[in-house]
Amino acid sequence: MLLTVRHTTTYVFDTPMRFVAQSHRLTPANNGSQKVRSWSVTSEGATFGAAFTDGAGDRVTTMTAQGPVDRIEILVEGGVETVDTTGVLRDHREIISPVCYLQGTAATTPTGALLELVAKTVEAARGTDLARAHRFNEVVGEAIAYVPGATHAHTTAAEAVELGQGVCQDHAHALIAMAQAAGMPARYVSGYLLAGEAVTESDASHAWAEIRVDGLGWVGFDAANGCCPDARYIRLGSGRDAREAAPIRGVSRGGGSEALDVRVVVAQGQQ
Repeated sequence: MLLTVRHTTTYVFDTPMRFVAQSHRLTPANNGSQKVRSWSVTSEGATFGAAFTDGAGDRVTTMTAQGPVDRIEILVEGGVETVDTTGVLRDHREIISPVCYLQGTAATTPTGALLELVAKTVEAARGTDLARAHRFNEVVGEAIAYVPGATHAHTTAAEAVELGQGVCQDHAHALIAMAQAAGMPARYVSGYLLAGEAVTESDASHAWAEIRVDGLGWVGFDAANGCCPDARYIRLGSGRDAREAAPIRGVSRGGGSEALDVRVVVAQGQQ
């Protein structure tokens, strides 16, 4: 399947910034489930620095803008050919040990209702690592109803489970917590999803979890949709949580505040 992406991120500063520096994970890496056919990341007036592949096998690029800067628009456009590997991440070149993903973060630490859910589910789960991971995916999907706007960027997995509502970020965080409690390395993945016509422009930007399964390696699980990633998904980057895997991270010098607008359109192209 050929997927096309148009992703626009716009920052508007109420007071012009003197300097802006960002780190981008906006370019997919080739692997067994995806091959980049065309891709560009542009921003008028900005300077793009060296691009490199980090230890997790993700493509990273730096971008800077000298002030005064009152608005930055980053445009991502491209096409990726995808195949369904039933969620298994194949031919992805990385050097970080999976053991690093046994350590949780503030966003994934199980407390309260999440701690109870994790303890009950992990104790009851039986069978192979793959069977247990699928069960964890089901439990998280049942525990957190998909309700856009119910949570925010800094909501923890424990808070989302307590609320019983959330979005894909919350599902991924809770699934990571459950897998790590079972001794299975797990990480957060950001990317894109080709979904139905009812999906909004912000929903096409998606997140899921990858769990390390004996005999298979990294396998993706999307608790928000109750499935493993297939040919509808494009993988961008990974980390221990949403903050580490964010497509854009950066710092700005100057006072005031910023307004952020993100628009993502994913469509099926003609091969």
